[in-house]
This record gives sequence, C-alpha cells and structure tokens, in this order.
Amino acid sequence: MARNLVAAGFDVRGWNRSPLQAELTEGIPLAPLEDAAAADAVLLMLSDSAAVGDLLERVEPLLRPGQVVIDMGSSNPVESRERATRLAERGIGWVDAPVSGGAEGAAAATLAIMAGGSEEDVARVRPVLETVGANVVHVGGPGAGHMAKVANQVIVGMALEAVAEALALVEAAGLDPRLVQEALRGGWADSRILQGQGTRMIERDFVPGGKVRTIRKDLAMALGISAELGLELPHLESAFAIFDDLVERGDGDLDCAAVYTLRAPSA
Repeated sequence: MARNLVAAGFDVRGWNRSPLQAELTEGIPLAPLEDAAAADAVLLMLSDSAAVGDLLERVEPLLRPGQVVIDMGSSNPVESRERATRLAERGIGWVDAPVSGGAEGAAAATLAIMAGGSEEDVARVRPVLETVGANVVHVGGPGAGHMAKVANQVIVGMALEAVAEALALVEAAGLDPRLVQEALRGGWADSRILQGQGTRMIERDFVPGGKVRTIRKDLAMALGISAELGLELPHLESAFAIFDDLVERGDGDLDCAAVYTLRAPSA
C-alpha cells in the first residue's frame, strides 16, 4: 500500500512499531514517529483495535487541527466512534477505512475499502483511498466502515469453512479436488476463497497470509456485537468455534486456509 502511494506521487513517511527486514521497506521513505505523525493523512494499518488504541496514545499528542487519521485495520466500531469524537474535539478528522482483498489486493491496489466518517473527511482522503483500493464505498459515519468489515469477516469465516467441507467431501469421494475447483469456476459456488484459499487447502500450503488468529479475533468481535444487538447467529457461533479450536491447537499463526486440517480426509 505504501509503495502504491509513493508511486502515485504522495509524500509518504513510513513508520513501524517493530523493526522490519530491509526488503520489506525498500523504496518506502521511513521517518521517526514524530515526522510520520505530521502528515496531513495519518494512515494506520494495525492488527486490532487494542493496537490502534496503544498507538494513538503516542500519536494524538503529536497531531494538529486539520489532519485526518485513517484506521485501515479491523477495529471495534464502538471504539472507532469514540476515537472519532475525541479527535473531532481538537479539529482532527477521522475515517475508518478497513480493507478486504489480502496481500494480493494490497500489492495490486485492488482492495475493497469500506469507509466510515463524515462526508467531508471521507472526501478529503478519497484520493489516498482510491490509490490503494479499486472499490471505495462510503458506508456511513464514524465506525460504519469497521462495522462493514465485521460483516466481511463473518462472510469470509463461513466461506472458508464451506470451501473446506466441500473440498474434503470430493477428496473423500475419490475425486481430484483441483478438477472440481476448476469445474466450479464461473458458477454460483465460485468465489475468490474457493480459487485462492481453496488452492492453499488442496496444496496444504498454510504459510500465513491472513492468519487464523486474525479471523478468530474478528469473529469474536462479531459475536460480541451480535449479542449486544440481541441477535442469534448460530452459523457465526459455529464458525468462531472452528477457528477458536485451531488457535487452541496451536495453529493460530497458520494461514486461515488451515481450517482444512480439521476437515480433510487425511486429517
């Protein structure tokens, strides 16, 4: 994402919480936190809402009126609304703009971006968002983007389990799962998860892109929100249980395609 912003001519000042290998930051201008936080748009890409809160404790004192903070990770919508309100009191804008599309989408600038914030704030940072994503939709006020991402993760979690069960079924029946995967291409059952994560499942390639523990974290957040809203979502509950089981087994840092290990005939 940073490279795409650099290539588009933006003045990028990168900063990371922990050291990164040189090849990961090649071509990205790095700066101390104080300099990075002086940017007009302060873009955060962090693991969860707690990490965002920890970083904001360090960043907020450095911010000035007129800047906009963009949280592009998967954060708690309630906490995002609180952060937006707190920053607005100082004249600082807020946009929650989580993404979907994985590392491939980030590299190709084809991410789906769900933006939450005021019309003014979203309009101000839209050129940034449209540089890193191909589908930018303003879904509502502060927190709305993160709520849309929760919905995204519910679908992803359930789809991963559906693909795992379908591939396990055909493999147990003696079919070549690659041929079935190809036969389903373009039909109603086709999806990026079937073609992308399905291939990982078939090849037993669980080197992480999106980790099991990340999906578990997001499904847990979805369960909490659904409980607050008085909703009973049994399939969400079962999907969470599956990824929770993987974490309990010590597989939390594997790719989320590792759900197949619970279903494959040879498991």
